[in-house]
Amino acid sequence: MCSVKISPVDTLGPALRGLRQAVGRTVASVAADAGLSVPYIANLENGRGNPTLAALARLADALGTELHVSFGPPAASPPPLPPSLARLRRTERFRRAVALLDAEPGEVIAALAAIGQVVEAGEQDWWRVLDALVLIARHPAERGR
Repeated sequence: MCSVKISPVDTLGPALRGLRQAVGRTVASVAADAGLSVPYIANLENGRGNPTLAALARLADALGTELHVSFGPPAASPPPLPPSLARLRRTERFRRAVALLDAEPGEVIAALAAIGQVVEAGEQDWWRVLDALVLIARHPAERGR
């Protein structure tokens, strides 16, 4: 499950777009699953509109996550994804690897993005990390030796 913390209203659009892109979905496919119009979602992603909590809950459900509303001090927004990682998440190979990991696409992207905060990585580097994760997941008996 992927979570997005939103404090100021102006971060809602980029957060929704980032979440949608992280799970490799188009605006049209999310709109169809949420029962909302494409222009409505596009406007939200572009910082226009004033969604209801019900609409946000439908969007969260369509994106495979949950809507959490809380009040508290503002949280730092996550840094944008490196372009190489953004390209990776759109591929069929990535979707197959995520399925082999039995994970959510957003979780895998978040983990890779965290690695990207520590090291500079290109597209081939992301594939090496992802392939290593798949190998570890497919051969659990070898872990811990």
